[in-house]
This record gives sequence, C-alpha cells and structure tokens, in this order.
Amino acid sequence: MAYKVIIVGASGLIGSSLLSALIRSEQIAEITLLLRNSLSISNSKVKEIVINFDELDNYASKINGDIIYCCLGTTKSKSPDPNNYRKVDLEYPLNLAKIGLQNGMSQFHVVSSLGASSQSKNAYLKLKGELENELKKLNIPSLHIYQPSFLEGKRQENRPLEKIMMPVMKLLNPILLGSLENYRSIKASDVAKAMMNQSIKELTGTFTYPSKQIKELA
Repeated sequence: MAYKVIIVGASGLIGSSLLSALIRSEQIAEITLLLRNSLSISNSKVKEIVINFDELDNYASKINGDIIYCCLGTTKSKSPDPNNYRKVDLEYPLNLAKIGLQNGMSQFHVVSSLGASSQSKNAYLKLKGELENELKKLNIPSLHIYQPSFLEGKRQENRPLEKIMMPVMKLLNPILLGSLENYRSIKASDVAKAMMNQSIKELTGTFTYPSKQIKELA
C-alpha cells in the first residue's frame, strides 16, 4: 500500500529526519507538510501548506491523509508565555488529531517524552502527559506515542545547555544499564526511523514506546 501522509514539525530535529526517510520510502506516495514558514523543498512527493496553527480548523479540508506524524515541540526560550507553550505542546497536536480523525485518518504518531505524566511536578513532562491522556480518549484506530530521552542531533537553533549535555551523555550512556537504559541519549534519526517503521506495519491499537524500545524499532 502506498500511503498519503502528513508531517507537522518537519523543520525540527526529528521531523526533518523523518521527512528524509519518508521521501526515500517506496511505500510513501505523498507527503504533505503543515508549516508556519515554507522550507522550499523541491521533491515530487512533497507538498507544503503554510498555515496559521491558531486557525487550524480553517485548513481542515487540507489535513487529509492516511497517517499523521506530529513532531511539534517548543522550548521556554522560544515560547516564554505559558499559554503559547501550552498551545504548541498540547492544543495544536490535539486539534490536529481531531481533524485527522474527521477526515478518515487511520494512524497518528506523536513525539512525547520519557517520563511524561499528567501527575508530574515538572511542567514539561506534565504537559506531555496531558497530551497523551487526551489523545487516548479520541479512540484513534492506531495511536503511537514515542517517549525518547535526551535527543542527539544537530539542531539549527543554538541551545547551549544541549551542547554541554551531549558529551556528558556520551560518558554516561555506557554505565546506564538495566532499567536505566531508557535514560541513555538517543539519535533523533533513530526516533524518525522507528516512527516510519511502525507506520508501515498497519498496527491497530494504542502503543507507547519508551526510549530503549524506540532504539530497538529503528
């Protein structure tokens, strides 16, 4: 089967890797990118739609595909306003899933975070947990939640803390054994590969993948 897919967050670390993998896949017929700003990608498979995410309903007729991959995410430095932060990490993905369902979407793949829990005292993990809970209530035929740990990869934006953490994680990874393996850093490209690999299996149900399992699926 050749799939018609939608990516949200294609300019990010995981989303850009996912886009490259999907372009190469013979099982993907058409890729629609929902973007704030054009990436100027020239490929016969790829169609860009520049949208205002605050008015997502106005683009509902264009959010039409077999599979939606949601790689949206922000940081406190990019979205210091808590309301905007909540929009990007919870409201946009949730609205996207609802519109996709209305238009016949069969699969929804979303990037969350290791440790996500609506009961967490950490605001970031709490928000991710709330999103997971709300998505599960929608009864999506095939829902896939990816919970990676610290991501490895070259970002376009400058993130000083991550530059410091990368070499630290490389030192820590070998000693994180047993149940602690989930906390080893993971390549963004591995998360992208796992997302693509799971989407072409036509699985039914709700699946949550912690970081260690994501690596195994890549």
